[in-house]
Amino acid sequence: MNFETKSLETKDAANGLEIKEAFDDFLRAFEAFKESNDERLTQIERKSTDVVTDEKVDRLNRALDEQKRALDELTLASTRPSLGGEFKAAPDRATRERKTAFDRYVRKGDASGFDALELKSLSAGSNPDGGYVVPLEIEQTIDRILQKYSPIRAIASVRQIGGNIYRKPVTTVGASTGWVAETGSRTQTNSPTLSVVDFPAMELYAMPAATQVLLDDAQVDIETWLAGEVQTVFAEQESAAFVNGDGSSKPKGFLNYTNVADGSWSWGNIGYVATGVSAGFAASNPSDGLLDLAYTPKQSYRANATWVMNRKTEAAVRKFKDSTGNYIWQPSNIAGQPASLFGYPVVESEDMPDIAANSYSIAFGDFARGYLIVDRVGIRVLRDPYTSKPYILFYTTKRVGGGVQNFEAIKLMKFGTS
Repeated sequence: MNFETKSLETKDAANGLEIKEAFDDFLRAFEAFKESNDERLTQIERKSTDVVTDEKVDRLNRALDEQKRALDELTLASTRPSLGGEFKAAPDRATRERKTAFDRYVRKGDASGFDALELKSLSAGSNPDGGYVVPLEIEQTIDRILQKYSPIRAIASVRQIGGNIYRKPVTTVGASTGWVAETGSRTQTNSPTLSVVDFPAMELYAMPAATQVLLDDAQVDIETWLAGEVQTVFAEQESAAFVNGDGSSKPKGFLNYTNVADGSWSWGNIGYVATGVSAGFAASNPSDGLLDLAYTPKQSYRANATWVMNRKTEAAVRKFKDSTGNYIWQPSNIAGQPASLFGYPVVESEDMPDIAANSYSIAFGDFARGYLIVDRVGIRVLRDPYTSKPYILFYTTKRVGGGVQNFEAIKLMKFGTS
């Protein structure tokens, strides 16, 4: 075992211990929260509410959110490679040549290595400048990090495409079937109704900047530096689009389709269940509305279903109990895993709206079957040493699309009377 490997193992052990300690603190904070909230609920039942108790519960709830956020950041940080690079198995010759060409281009602007390897890509649309395709290892690193940073990407279906659009045929009405005796007549059944849904890939860009001093530092892993610079920007932009995007030059978010009461649902719309109260849950048995939503999708979609809401909404739900007095929100027993609500995982997406009049602040369903993300293969980088001297800009683009592919699989909660 060499020195680099030992250093990595020591670092991993330290990170693991820090995560475990943070997770233990989070569980202790949740127990304190439950104790105070039980006292608050008892006072409500006795009709003798105490402002001090309410403030204590809110304070503990906020502290729980902060500890959860800190735990999430530690967990994510443990997955990031260090800027100085990691110990990796020796790549093959072709991979080394591609990485060397890219490294030379980023550090010095020397594109001769790309020309030799015929890796130069053509620009899309009317852009005459083109760019250079990053090595596959960098693209995989960025995609792997996006999977952790982008909450909807982590639960949706993701398909890689080679063109600018993905056309998917879907069955809106299935074929009719029936039982028949062995010698009975077979009447003709109705044919299935097919529809084609288009998922165009839109251009998402970031423009990280670096000084020549940084690029000249041989100890800096250029691949890791570039991935680290664009990962957060890409994740924030695409996460917002997957929820609220209007489909114009960006993916179409699942909240941007026509929403209808689930009793009137039809293909092309997203069904919802109303709380019956404007900008809030029902005063009596508020968890019943969540239970109704959980049983709105068909059983086949509930098997792999997930709750999606932002942190403020989750803080409100955390106070609810079921009819037997158990908290419906439960933390995970394993660090890095999501909490659960009625046994289904809860995914936090800060792009979901806060609870307000007629807001759709909670989504539930099988997002793997309901929402499709398309990634066009190839991330391009164009080096610009002129626009912002003394900084060197790296115009980095990837093409991403997204939209609902199965309108039965996702349901919403509307905070309104109907």
